[in-house]
Amino acid sequence: MKLTIVGATGGIGRHLVDQAVAADADVTAVVRDPAKLTGAPVRVVAADLATPDPAALRAAVEGADAVLSCLGPRSAADAGIASRGTRAVVDAMAAAGVRRIVVVSAAPVGVVASPGRPRPPRRDPGDGPLMRFLLGPLIRRVLARHYADLALMEEVLRDSALDWTVVRPPRLTDKPLTGAYRTEYGRNVRGGLTVSRADVAHAMRRLLDRPESVRRTVGIAN
Repeated sequence: MKLTIVGATGGIGRHLVDQAVAADADVTAVVRDPAKLTGAPVRVVAADLATPDPAALRAAVEGADAVLSCLGPRSAADAGIASRGTRAVVDAMAAAGVRRIVVVSAAPVGVVASPGRPRPPRRDPGDGPLMRFLLGPLIRRVLARHYADLALMEEVLRDSALDWTVVRPPRLTDKPLTGAYRTEYGRNVRGGLTVSRADVAHAMRRLLDRPESVRRTVGIAN
């Protein structure tokens, strides 16, 4: 399988690269700093998704079977990169005739408003009382700009003609791959407060071959 991985040097992205290479996939890695993937057996395309280059992105996705994206800000200066970068990736995929994409969002985003969805559900059906009334509101308040960007990113995908899947993890950890995570379609995982970055990467690759995941959100947690 030919995969293009966007944000390939991030926490989840690096696991995606390693797992895809181990599975003998033909990998193109889209990164801001190619030096961070020196020696990796992948094709590297340098691209700053904060100021996307349409030609570079089209070259990166051309001929791919699917795109895996884990775009997200690394600092306050990167605010807006998820929606802006995803819009550029969507445009590049449309131009190249590539349809399948799986992206990482976040568990709280299902109840965050966006321009095209100004009145989202007040509660995610998978959240228990602790998440609904205490942790969720607190997290959304602290990370309001980040989640607004992710909500807009999801809207970009919904408005596209692509075969997209959005993965919504809760708090990410650096624990090793287990493969024992839980998933739920269209809702968060009840009682799921954490998940490892390695398991999110594993789930993203598995979802590529799940037709039932197309144009749906998927909650994940350990």
